[in-house]
Amino acid sequence: MKKVFCIGELLIDFVAENQGSDLRKASVFTKKAGGAPANVACAISKLGGNSAFIGCIGEDPFGNYLEHILIENKVDTLHLQKSDTFTTLAFVSIAENGERDFVFSRGADRELKYLPKIKSEFKGNMLHLGAATALLGGPLEAAYGHYFFDGLTERAFISFDPNFRQDLWKRRESAFIKKCIPFVEKSHLCKFSLEEAQLLSGKEDLTEACAVLHDVGAEAIVITLGSEGTFLSTGTRHGVIPSIAVQPVDTTGAGDSFIGCLLYLLSGLDDPSEVTGNFEFLMEMVRKANVAGALTTTQFGAIPSLPSQEELKQALR
Repeated sequence: MKKVFCIGELLIDFVAENQGSDLRKASVFTKKAGGAPANVACAISKLGGNSAFIGCIGEDPFGNYLEHILIENKVDTLHLQKSDTFTTLAFVSIAENGERDFVFSRGADRELKYLPKIKSEFKGNMLHLGAATALLGGPLEAAYGHYFFDGLTERAFISFDPNFRQDLWKRRESAFIKKCIPFVEKSHLCKFSLEEAQLLSGKEDLTEACAVLHDVGAEAIVITLGSEGTFLSTGTRHGVIPSIAVQPVDTTGAGDSFIGCLLYLLSGLDDPSEVTGNFEFLMEMVRKANVAGALTTTQFGAIPSLPSQEELKQALR
């Protein structure tokens, strides 16, 4: 089984309790581990896969807590870095339908340094690049680009998720699009939300959006549609793969659980890049990944809600 290196942010989510989607009224918050790439790493390992996290946390109690969470979930933390800068925080509100709103207080995640020695570990393995904070400048963006290039030169399987956050890119959406395009161009697999696919392509219709993104260079595209399932496109074929019906309480981490499960399934193949054009093969994997994502919405908090291999098997029966 291939190792999946997940690169990006690890942070604290402070989730507002009993205030719906209005952070202005929030007075009580619960601490949760968060950060999309870290969620993906945990999703892979909880399913029995082999994952590693590359990112930076603060040398403080919050950072220590986050490191413990990764270790507890059997994620390789050899390349986890620590900084004197405080650990990054996100304040999250959850509406009645489980949808979220974010406000960020950035810290140590932006301090990630590039370490050339890691490059050789990418050979024959997989990279997942989650971009929620990675394209905002500073050391993190530089390191992120270097690791991306290293993955390409070592012929690793590349997965990209832009993780667009409106709070981080207000009135700078065009800059976000420009920075994402090189990753879309070179990735074997791109995972988008509906909003991201439309933003990056400039098209409302999903078929047209995927056509634009395939022209850019993306090989396989998955667009998560919440309870409706996932739109899968391989360039020659496309369609919606349905999910299962659940009662969502918190959608935080659902997309990360989905892509984590999909990467876990791909990591068991000799050459995952060979199946990016095989619609039928990917369709079955996406069906399973949809279930993993749906299960994650039935509890509060991303990482605690990620399904184990046994929980996923039971749901698939």
